[in-house]
Amino acid sequence: MTFPSDREILLTRTVNAPRQLVYRAWTTPGLVRQWWAGRRGEMTVAEMDFRVGGAWRYVMVAHGGFEVAFHGTYREIVPNERIVHTEIMETPGPAPDSDEGAVVNTVTFSDADGGATLVSIRTDAGSKEVRDLIARSGMEGGVREQFELLEELAQNPG
Repeated sequence: MTFPSDREILLTRTVNAPRQLVYRAWTTPGLVRQWWAGRRGEMTVAEMDFRVGGAWRYVMVAHGGFEVAFHGTYREIVPNERIVHTEIMETPGPAPDSDEGAVVNTVTFSDADGGATLVSIRTDAGSKEVRDLIARSGMEGGVREQFELLEELAQNPG
């Protein structure tokens, strides 16, 4: 995890699997359910209207029994290369109808040595305060777990 600017977080990981399989695991709801929660709980919802302007929503029940939900919209999709989407952590009550207050994630997939894939996630948090809050939330450890499971899944696509 690095901080390219006062409002950004950059996470990178080389996944030992071909780019098209990593992208497929990232963009297929049934596969997302298998890795997105990491080892911190169980994914109960993985809804994806995977198109520019489409919405997504993920819900997991974390160990300890509490529910965590996120949602957003897709802004840009370049198959096997790039996904730009908003992300909002939901609070109890009805989900807002707008992306106000959302962070913007840019996920890129590029070829790496040996048939592996370099995945980069650049999060524009909108402010240094929000960036620092996200960085302190345990995000780095959670994303590490996600990538470990994603790699296992992409290596054995079944």
